[in-house]
Amino acid sequence: MEAKEILVTEAGYKELVDELEYRKITLRKEISERIKYALQEGDLSENAEYHESKEEQNKNESRIIVLEHTLKHTKIVKHNEKKKDTIQIGSKVEVRDLEFDEVLEFSIVGATEADPVTGKISNLSPLGSALLGKKKGVTVTVSSPGGVVKYEILEVN
Repeated sequence: MEAKEILVTEAGYKELVDELEYRKITLRKEISERIKYALQEGDLSENAEYHESKEEQNKNESRIIVLEHTLKHTKIVKHNEKKKDTIQIGSKVEVRDLEFDEVLEFSIVGATEADPVTGKISNLSPLGSALLGKKKGVTVTVSSPGGVVKYEILEVN
């Protein structure tokens, strides 16, 4: 089975590379030192620090595997300047929720970069996929758990 490409922006790719480097170089060493220190304490059966450090080591190694897999299958999506008025991965978008007359700002990013709390929405999310390819002035309709929501696109950068 062939793995799907994972779309990321240039900034998202850099974040993944930086996290992998931190986990492999810095965090591995810190955890190793904690394990080494905990081993000196003696009886491992009741050594909470040792068990916590080993658990953290397992989580770190698992995350490293995920990051390496992600980077192996990543495709960096560059913002097409010729179509900068069209929403694409990497676009910053300002929309108006027509029901609540509320203006919202989003950045359209690849799924691995999505963080709705900071306004980064995935190109695969219902709103992200509805916005892709659209231009300023267009109204999009999105199905959500709360019902159908309409957004007017105010700005595309």
